[in-house]
Amino acid sequence: MGAGPAAAGAAQDTSFAHLLNPNRKWYNNKRIIILNAWIVLLLITSSTNGYDGSMMNGLQSLQQWQDDFNHPSKGRLGLLNAIQNIGALAGYPFAPYLSDGIGRRKTVFFGATVMLVATALQTASQSVGMFIGARFLIGFGLTFAANAAPMLVTELAYPEYRSPLTSLYNSLWYSGAIIAAWATYGTFRINSTWAWRLPSLLQGIPAALQFSLVLFCPESPRWLVSRGRDAEALHTLAYYHADGDEQDPLVQYEFQEIKTAIEFDRSVAANVGWKALIATRGNLKRMRIIVALAFFSQWSGNGLISYYLNEVFTQVGITGSSTQLLINGLLQVWNLFWAVLAAFMVNRLGRRFLFLASAALMTLFYTAQAICFAEYSKHGVAASGHAVVAFVFLFFAAYDIAFTPLIVSYTVEILPFPLRAKGFNVFNFVISVALIFNQYVNPIALSALGWKYYLVYVCWLAVEFVFLWVFLVETKNRTLEETAAIFDGEDVLEKIAHGGTAQETLGIYEKADEKA
Repeated sequence: MGAGPAAAGAAQDTSFAHLLNPNRKWYNNKRIIILNAWIVLLLITSSTNGYDGSMMNGLQSLQQWQDDFNHPSKGRLGLLNAIQNIGALAGYPFAPYLSDGIGRRKTVFFGATVMLVATALQTASQSVGMFIGARFLIGFGLTFAANAAPMLVTELAYPEYRSPLTSLYNSLWYSGAIIAAWATYGTFRINSTWAWRLPSLLQGIPAALQFSLVLFCPESPRWLVSRGRDAEALHTLAYYHADGDEQDPLVQYEFQEIKTAIEFDRSVAANVGWKALIATRGNLKRMRIIVALAFFSQWSGNGLISYYLNEVFTQVGITGSSTQLLINGLLQVWNLFWAVLAAFMVNRLGRRFLFLASAALMTLFYTAQAICFAEYSKHGVAASGHAVVAFVFLFFAAYDIAFTPLIVSYTVEILPFPLRAKGFNVFNFVISVALIFNQYVNPIALSALGWKYYLVYVCWLAVEFVFLWVFLVETKNRTLEETAAIFDGEDVLEKIAHGGTAQETLGIYEKADEKA
């Protein structure tokens, strides 16, 4: 329980910082600039998800969409929102095997291809059934891209920029949300079905950009080593991290650490199946945190606003379509600002501090929303309804400083390589289950309970804070391999960091597990 704060200091002796070339920066090194360009294309995978949530919010405020789809409400509205995540569930059994089998890069390309076909069907929809089917396929394709893309970002990035770049992955959820919010705001004046078809068409932009990845983007060095392609892995590391110098101290440190860690993980779990995720105490600790973060990311009250903003605003007296769409657009810009700011503060402030601050502030601002909502419901005071909007913005700022930038990067960095695809798949699966529940239950519960439904989330947010305080481990200032080893004991970390053999490390690992 107390491992979190203490762990950070131990990283200094094994840090790679002294191996970094002080003259090699993201803005003056051509190959790092090129690498980061590919990483940006991977980062926008998250934009598809953000686009979808914001688009569905916007479409519900469009009279043209409401008329074409017979004014869906309650269960039908819940299905229209949830179907993308149902499609995602269908892809989860296959995504990690594809990521580990054909590589991260080709898996992203496969997912992008499916999403492009699905977007075309969604745009051309002539019925509710066709629209639902297309959204199912978007979720199915997104599962593959979203499983592989953040791992490829983490495994390719220059060490100095790994944490901010990986944290940006989920932060760019809001870049898609911004485009969707303002697209629906701009099209609601079109007096035809193109008022909703155009935003549907634009959802394919991120997938279209990712087509270039399969031709030019490098593959993960860690995946290459796991396939016995050591020479290619070393060449990739050297080309992008050291201007082609394979003997560069940083490159050699990364390469040897990757080889040692993968050899060790193979020895610990020669057959890396799903059972390996809970086979040791270290992995149980990982999965406890990962599953909790996945649930927390969707059950913190954010889903109510992310998918049913117009329902909430209607209940507090803000009923105009133009006003609702404008607030939705401004909210996404606000969210992107805080999420990106937090992504660049990760290494300075640490993961634990950001998560705890986020949970505490969310509890405070959600309580304030509940009070103002209750005042409007009981007395009809317009100022109370406007205060709800203000506290929605403050709540999302609190959410964005941790849960937007960190849930993906933290999950990926605490998982050892052989378990990374499967563990990250479990994380995404839990998110989809939580989302489906939310998307069905929220409109029904909000309609039945009104402001009292907010009290459920206030209590749950307090539970989240206690869990994070007790269990969350600090991971800043470590490489991927060092971070993953925290959960298996400091002796294991030392052996991996200093190139111990797999047999030596395995012996220490087994003793630590028996002792635990």
